[in-house]
Amino acid sequence: MPAPSPGTPVRGSRTGRPIMAALDLLGRRWALRVIWELREGPLGFRPLQQRCDRMSSSVLRVRLGELEAAGLVERADETDYALTPIGLKLIDAIRPLTKWANAWADTLAVESTAADNDAGL
Repeated sequence: MPAPSPGTPVRGSRTGRPIMAALDLLGRRWALRVIWELREGPLGFRPLQQRCDRMSSSVLRVRLGELEAAGLVERADETDYALTPIGLKLIDAIRPLTKWANAWADTLAVESTAADNDAGL
């Protein structure tokens, strides 16, 4: 399956709206994890695979190919992969979601503690 691209039909959108193409690409298994692991700088294939909880090499190759085709990842040199400038902008866009996720986790923890207290645990 080719990498989703704005302007071409993607899962969930016959028009290929940019947001739908992005959601299709980023919704693929391991795609966001690969991007997240590259946020601090270039990594070789094996170190990237290890940071991704030792995902299969075949899946990593496919994801890297899709992310390269989408312009988010590039070869920094013969062995390393790195985020492109637009890939780095994606990291900037994800940071507020990270902040929200932490607040959400805190809210659930408070609710869970309150429920445990109500149950006498």
